[in-house]
Amino acid sequence: MVTPRDTPKKNAEHPQASVLHPVEWSDTELLKLCELRKTRRSGPGGQHRNKVETAIVLTYLPAQIRVEASERRSSGENQAVALKRMRLRLAVRLRTPIDPASPSSLWNSRCRDRKISVSPAHADFPRLLAEAFNHLAEADWNPTPAAERLNCSSSQLLKLIQQEPEAWSFLMEERRGRGLKDLKSS
Repeated sequence: MVTPRDTPKKNAEHPQASVLHPVEWSDTELLKLCELRKTRRSGPGGQHRNKVETAIVLTYLPAQIRVEASERRSSGENQAVALKRMRLRLAVRLRTPIDPASPSSLWNSRCRDRKISVSPAHADFPRLLAEAFNHLAEADWNPTPAAERLNCSSSQLLKLIQQEPEAWSFLMEERRGRGLKDLKSS
């Protein structure tokens, strides 16, 4: 399990959790702990793509987590895509301390009647995914107690995780590593 080493803020919402998860940082704060490299990539985009370095490779230095984006023709657009991918990867791979007694106000605002409402395209998705994974890790990767702490059903928690393929694969890896059986996908 990877944990953050350098964090720019304290978590005021959960005093027992002394740090914010990196997915909650601003783009500027996150980029301060990332190495950003521009490079060329092959593929669609015409001659323009072959002449300029528009691909972006981001590496979150404290944990050596790497993502890249090269499908757009502009480096600015690729940087935005890479930052979104970095937030998702950090949500899945990086754990931060939590207050196991209660979910965050963001979680509570997105979870009504034990159902989670968020699109994977929404900016809140990585934060919710990180919180779900922090609670899963705290519950030794068992969705039932994690869902109880998060005031949602186990099926809703698993449905949230299944929206991000890397998250689902990571959950199964963690469970297998502990001798637990795979969960069924819906």
